Amino acid sequence: MSDKLPEKLKNRYLWIKNHSASSETGGFAIEIRASDRKGLIADIASFISSLNGNLTYVQSWIEHDGETHILVQVEDTVNREKLLEGIRAIPSLGDVKVRPTYSKTYGKRVIVMGGGAQVAQVAAGAIAEADRHNIRGERISVDTIAIVGESEIAGAVRAVGRLHRAAILVLAGALMGGEISDAVIELKENYGIPVISLKMAGSINRVSDIVVSDPLEAGVMAVMLISHVGKFNLLKVHGREF
Repeated sequence: MSDKLPEKLKNRYLWIKNHSASSETGGFAIEIRASDRKGLIADIASFISSLNGNLTYVQSWIEHDGETHILVQVEDTVNREKLLEGIRAIPSLGDVKVRPTYSKTYGKRVIVMGGGAQVAQVAAGAIAEADRHNIRGERISVDTIAIVGESEIAGAVRAVGRLHRAAILVLAGALMGGEISDAVIELKENYGIPVISLKMAGSINRVSDIVVSDPLEAGVMAVMLISHVGKFNLLKVHGREF
């Protein structure tokens, strides 16, 4: 197993562990519907900047009917009413509404990937544990993908670093190593995301932060590790096998 936590992972984990998404007060989101055109997002960002607003997150997609949906998250330092008034005046914009942030609504994300049967069992443990925490006010969501193939899994592992709010990755399967292990090292060092793996053949267990034999227990542990009220702490159990 990995014998040392990368500094980036350690610092990010401490922030995740101490952060409660359900009590987040540091920003708000604006949902915008508009007719797609060049420079649209640039105009929105420029106006927010003109008010000394700090744009902390942007998501944009085009619906089946060609309508553009844009979600921007802004820090509370900007005047909300003035911001909305100015954005509504930007050409080609339609509906503009204030929304809660994704962190406020969905919180921290547990990502589970690998073989379908094992993924389902890990997810069952994670969902049950998340329910126990969320009913008391936390926000922890569980995302899964059943995927096979060394290159395919390695690509998915690397992509976790680009997922908004991803807090921890669980790898579930019977055999993983090679390019997947390389991807895990990159994920931890470059993005600071910890990795749990089921006990399996291959080199993956040597680069994971903890190894768990039981899939249900792995899901439970993943949630407990990122819960801000839970006492289970990665810095104390790193490198152990359960």
